[in-house]
Amino acid sequence: MTKLYACLGSGNCFKPWLAMHQLGQPFELILIDVLKGEQKSRAYLEINPLGVVPYLETAEGRGIGESNAMLWYLAENTHLMPADRAERAEALQWMFFEQSKLEPFISPARFFSTIRPDQRDARAADIARWQTSAEPGLFRLDAHLQNRRFMLTSGYSIADIAVFGYVHVLEEAGFKMADFPAIKRWASAVTQTDGFRPLASLGSPASKAA
Repeated sequence: MTKLYACLGSGNCFKPWLAMHQLGQPFELILIDVLKGEQKSRAYLEINPLGVVPYLETAEGRGIGESNAMLWYLAENTHLMPADRAERAEALQWMFFEQSKLEPFISPARFFSTIRPDQRDARAADIARWQTSAEPGLFRLDAHLQNRRFMLTSGYSIADIAVFGYVHVLEEAGFKMADFPAIKRWASAVTQTDGFRPLASLGSPASKAA
């Protein structure tokens, strides 16, 4: 069976977890407590020498790192993979965009604002810098979604899951969703897709296997 090594609250871990639920693909969820440093333990490093999560281990025993690479692997020959060649390229475009223009800034701002609020004051300058860096990407995304229900014209896909991972929790990074009305509408549409489960349910007993 496919195994997903993940930690609670992570937008990157959420992506493959959500995709497998929505595809009805069976998997085993193995939680790693990164706040306790379990990702650097000897036992975990034997599984993933890079010492990070998420990490996907296929039923054949092959390991896949990087959340968006996992999405691409999981979506092969499913309705979450765009059928059109040009749309597959567009999906990749937005997946690269998410990892370069959004996640590197939203994720740490959220971490020190919400997940580790005890460090918020000490990292205030960094949080402000991350927020400023994320704004151009968020406004570009909002403009893209002005007249679209989902990221691609063909409908819901792994491009939506990739972008949704951290964008839907942007308020936890200190932004106001009301400032991005198209993103707000799109995020709501994503939550209405078949098989959707919220980030907060990752790790709950009912969610450990699809």
